[in-house]
Amino acid sequence: MKKTLAVLLALCFCLTVLPCFAAGAPLTVSNPYADVDWTAATLYKAALHSHTNASDGSQTLAQSVARHLACGFDIVAITDHGTVDRGWDTDNTNIVKTLLDALDRSEGGVELLSSAGTLPDGTAYTYTTAENGDDYLTADDGRTILRVPYGIENNALSVNAHVNSWFVDYADNSVTIYEDAVRGVDKAGGVCVINHPGEYTKARYELHTADAYDEGNPAYAYYINKYAHLIDAYDACIGIDINSKGDNRTRFERKLWDILLTRFSADGRSVLAIASSDAHQLSVIDTGFTLFPLTSLTSDALRQALTKGESFPASHCIGNYDELVEIAGALREFYGETPLYESVKAAADAMAARVGAIENGELPADEDIGITWSVLDGDGRTDLPMPAVTGVSVDNDAHTIQIDTENASIVRFISGGKLIDTVKASDGVIDLDDYAGKLGNYVRAEIFGEGGIVYTQAFLLNAAANAGRGGSMTEGVYVNLGFFDFLLSVFNNWREIVVRFFAALPKN
Repeated sequence: MKKTLAVLLALCFCLTVLPCFAAGAPLTVSNPYADVDWTAATLYKAALHSHTNASDGSQTLAQSVARHLACGFDIVAITDHGTVDRGWDTDNTNIVKTLLDALDRSEGGVELLSSAGTLPDGTAYTYTTAENGDDYLTADDGRTILRVPYGIENNALSVNAHVNSWFVDYADNSVTIYEDAVRGVDKAGGVCVINHPGEYTKARYELHTADAYDEGNPAYAYYINKYAHLIDAYDACIGIDINSKGDNRTRFERKLWDILLTRFSADGRSVLAIASSDAHQLSVIDTGFTLFPLTSLTSDALRQALTKGESFPASHCIGNYDELVEIAGALREFYGETPLYESVKAAADAMAARVGAIENGELPADEDIGITWSVLDGDGRTDLPMPAVTGVSVDNDAHTIQIDTENASIVRFISGGKLIDTVKASDGVIDLDDYAGKLGNYVRAEIFGEGGIVYTQAFLLNAAANAGRGGSMTEGVYVNLGFFDFLLSVFNNWREIVVRFFAALPKN
């Protein structure tokens, strides 16, 4: 009787949390890109998280802008710690820079741009404010960068509880927690995301995907509930960073994203994702970015696309072993043992070797893998073509999702945190009726090619019917601990705090 009851309860859980759709059953697919005019839109490359020596970056503003321009960026947000970007011709430094200078830990003086000049690589430019109030840097060959207004990484004095925000002149420099910054951005009317969650939760130190964000682990359950609460409670907080800075510390964030998507999609809602470089050095600038299909290069158009989910997180790097094994297997199946297959397999093999060394005691147990598949050279550059999405369409009569791409090899489809299929990029279509019994309340896609990976936002399934049915986004007993949350993070990050203390000591 106990076994029978357990089976029945498990079935009820699956039906309520991960509903299975039978072939031919009513199914409506919400397309986050439904309003994109693909015939008129341009796919713009955006850096939403980048640093300069106005806080703790090694590069000057001019050096950063020059490298972003050389790497093909069209949109750049300078998001120095605790430092609101009010203009590239304006001294934005504050207590963060002052403190670093006092400790002799600064990376030199801040160099501002002028209305016209020459970047460090010899590129002549003009820097102007348009009639709409947006700032643009234009190179002499016509290349243009839109400056994202009021970029900042909040919580400069927190223990990795970092929150990126844009579009409002707001900063939180207190010794604080996630909620303080998110609440402030929300009240000011801005937009924000949770930066590199794996840095805060220490998921970056897990060796296996199964262990990271394990909901049966009380600590991870608390962290997941914290992020779900922030996204649920504040409209300004649209989601999380899923791939940044080479994807070593963020390699498990796609799992976290899927956990959050599973909860929110059961209520007919989505959780958005971005990718970024979090570049503190020039060689990191082109690791991660977010692509936006826009018909005009303005901050208003960018904000609208960002909040609606008309975007594609993307990266030249992948640090997740399980993902790489799956990708390598698909490449071999579809194309044979090509150089691309060999490069992906080599990275996965190197990761497996490092994990084995740690588990055998040959390396410290708390050492993260530190290996990623990357197409960037030692200077952080690549000539390989990046995969791109050129169109997205949904047929609700046929229950299909079509992803049109270029420079891509495969398209992976994920639902409920599980890979449900991989297809050739030249096909790029999935018929959801073929996956009866395997679908959750959303589907998302990953487009992979020799230049890197591109992620779509989630396609919600039966969102209107599910609206209001999901209940609380936090599971079990969850209490916002307030200041004790800060103390908990201090306890969890004590080693990093010690390292930071000694690093902050004056050099002389």
